[in-house]
Amino acid sequence: MTIEENASLLKHNTFGIEAKSALFIEYASLQELKDAISRLADNHPELPLLHIGKGSNLLFVNDFKGCILHSAAKKVDVISEQGDEVIVRAEGGITWDDFVAYCTKAGYYGLENLSLIPGEVGAAAVQNIGAYGSEVKDFIVRVNLVNLKTAEETSLTNDQCHYAYRQSIFKNELKGRFAVYSVDFRLSKSFRPNLDYGSIRHELEKRGIADNVDAQTLRQTIIDIRQGKLPEPEVLGNAGSFFMNPVVPQEKFEELLSQYPEMPHYPAPNGVKIPAGWMIQQCGWKGKRLGPAGVYEKQALVLVNHGGAKGEDIVRLCQTIQKDVKERFGTDIHPEVNFIG
Repeated sequence: MTIEENASLLKHNTFGIEAKSALFIEYASLQELKDAISRLADNHPELPLLHIGKGSNLLFVNDFKGCILHSAAKKVDVISEQGDEVIVRAEGGITWDDFVAYCTKAGYYGLENLSLIPGEVGAAAVQNIGAYGSEVKDFIVRVNLVNLKTAEETSLTNDQCHYAYRQSIFKNELKGRFAVYSVDFRLSKSFRPNLDYGSIRHELEKRGIADNVDAQTLRQTIIDIRQGKLPEPEVLGNAGSFFMNPVVPQEKFEELLSQYPEMPHYPAPNGVKIPAGWMIQQCGWKGKRLGPAGVYEKQALVLVNHGGAKGEDIVRLCQTIQKDVKERFGTDIHPEVNFIG
């Protein structure tokens, strides 16, 4: 277990924002996590707790006047196999893309379209990450938890997690109450490619392999597409997709489509999903800066730190973009990123 006071969070958020936490604890096992929670309850009961992953979905607006917990637990186990199905348990500290790479290589399929999404396994279950027609909720069987007040273990089934688009019970009713220690995934030993979202099939057709693609090739294609759109956080601080794609009622969609016949759109529960990045681009923000914060030149859904930006700079850019989108489209867009402090 690593314990640090007045700890820099620069390496724990992909936006590259300099902030500090009063206390930082990194644990490497379930017992270390439970010990840390018990020790904090005895010695620092007044400190608020925040459990983070890789910090790829966080924006530190101010210093955090509490204790941040982070997992360094990275074990993967196959806990059951039956016919074509395999249940894989991954500890929360594993980098998400490392886990996808492990599963693809082992012949456990389903996660390929989620390749290269930043973050860790534990945060993936909290955020219900998704991309290219897939969401992690479609593969989660159970989320294994530790209560941040009592250090007691519990678990929730997929249904109990109340998953929806970029939502879960951990972002709502149970926000800040539990640490995700590990996640159980149901995967398949048979590869069934999901190619009909975004530019996947087009990219595979360009390579002449759309009709005969294997899992590793699909994974690499997804990686190539994402790398063409998203900057490396080490080079240009960012949190990936900053805004959620809005889902509008059918009536509103038809109104917008009459004004913008070229508008991309996708069916969604309770309406039609419109890419927020497209809306932001129509407002002229792609590649534009507001002080040291800006919109990435290759993907309008990504806000970036051009160097020296503070959390408040990113917030100001976010709010300005929201205002412009609302004025032009009459639609609200909301951050996917969590503001801390």
